[in-house]
Amino acid sequence: MTLEERIMEDLKDAMKNKDEAAKRGIRAIKAAILLAKTDGSGEALNEEKEIKLLQKLVKQRKDSLEIYEKQGREDLAVVEREEIQIIEKYLPKQLDEAELEAILKKIIEATGAEGVKDMGKVMGAATKELAGKADGKLISQVVRRLLI
Repeated sequence: MTLEERIMEDLKDAMKNKDEAAKRGIRAIKAAILLAKTDGSGEALNEEKEIKLLQKLVKQRKDSLEIYEKQGREDLAVVEREEIQIIEKYLPKQLDEAELEAILKKIIEATGAEGVKDMGKVMGAATKELAGKADGKLISQVVRRLLI
């Protein structure tokens, strides 16, 4: 079952159950898929692109959540948290920091990185290997910590 088919089934269920948070999150995913399919590139949505699309949606909401929390707008922050939770259900299981650190140590060893000046080399390899499994910001923080 493709992501689009799963989304349609889950949207029907959310509508039947009158789950407003699920409807908002799923409709956001549906809209993003539609935009990606009609962007003019002519490329089909494969699993890798679907994961990137979902990660982008989560990142946008996390950025908004951070702003709302700084401004004390808990009413808007709640909406963002709900949507993040819904969208993350469609992403592969995320690595925890300990698992991520173990993988990054192997990548650092394989690339021969010796300091922060080699961070770009490590990040390039890490983002390819960990696509969809960890947040880019977290990868960057752990790599920096390991290289210092």
